Amino acid sequence: MSKIALGNESLVGSLTPSNKKSYKLTNRIQEGRIPLYSVVFNSIDARFFNCFVSAGGNGINLYNCLEDGGISSLHSYTDEDNEESFYTVSWACGVEGNPFVAAGGVKGIIRVLNVKEKMVHKTLVGHGDSVNEIKTHHMKPQLVLSASKDESVRLWNVETGICILIFAGTAGHRYEVVSVDFHPHDKHRFVSCGMDTTIKIWSMKEFWTYVDKSFTWKDDPSKFPTKFVQFPVFTTSVHTNYVDCNRWFGDFILSKSVENEILLWEPQLKDNSPGEGTSDVLLRYPIPNCNLWFIKFSCDLSLNYLSIGNQKGKIYVWDLKSCPPVLVTVLSHSLSKSVIRQTAMSTNGNTILAASEDGTIWRWDAVTKVAESL
Repeated sequence: MSKIALGNESLVGSLTPSNKKSYKLTNRIQEGRIPLYSVVFNSIDARFFNCFVSAGGNGINLYNCLEDGGISSLHSYTDEDNEESFYTVSWACGVEGNPFVAAGGVKGIIRVLNVKEKMVHKTLVGHGDSVNEIKTHHMKPQLVLSASKDESVRLWNVETGICILIFAGTAGHRYEVVSVDFHPHDKHRFVSCGMDTTIKIWSMKEFWTYVDKSFTWKDDPSKFPTKFVQFPVFTTSVHTNYVDCNRWFGDFILSKSVENEILLWEPQLKDNSPGEGTSDVLLRYPIPNCNLWFIKFSCDLSLNYLSIGNQKGKIYVWDLKSCPPVLVTVLSHSLSKSVIRQTAMSTNGNTILAASEDGTIWRWDAVTKVAESL
């Protein structure tokens, strides 16, 4: 377990908006009255950067963001199990370049949809409880991680349907895992967090032969020699409560608990002592009315901005390149009063989507300086 470094004063951002970038509401879609828990842009395939997917209840909906602010529907999927409730969805890609969507929820089953064929490509079974988050590998988009209430993280090959690695056991999480994220540059590394208040960094380097084998395996996927990984390379507790969202920021980590703030911190691993190290909290991003769990933030592809909703239906947009932290703007609308469970930022940060608990998707677009002056 890492120790929190003492003597370093973290910098807290001001809640006075700089208005260095402005957004206007351009659209909203009422999918129904079922809570929406996830909304995600496709950031792994440049052909579909304008496409996004939402998940809630037993439905998955795919859309295209139009340049004029419109939103066009591409495809809707309704799960065969009426009791399914999807909590998470992620874009993936087949080996031949076909876009996939992987979704999971309360049933612990992951549906992999072939977007082009508009059909279920694979059903991934293995988790013993709810799937809280799915994340796709940036460099190998056939690989996805799933974080589960069963206290494990699993690595899957969505092309072949194989469960490659299971991260759980002796030094694993002791309560449900809520969030995972692949490192942006180190293909072997990822971070996980959960309701046991810990954040763990795991390495797959020693087990990468299993990943390679998952692409050439010809036998039944259930007969694949799935490997258990029981020891992370780093464990820390920078929060004192549930941790429900974590994202890499280079080699730094952004993480959120139910404490009305997001932290940026640096994990410092000890080479000769696996699992140990220090955690230096550098920056704090205050988020008022955000002490409810399962509210997740998002960033643009270049990690210039971060956006997050709160319990009052507002969205806070932070500049990630500023130190001390600078609040860019606060987005609000008189009709947006429900909890925003997740935001999604387009690759360039100019469009922000918000998935609301009242079943609404909100679209905000950046206002150019020319438009502001008119």
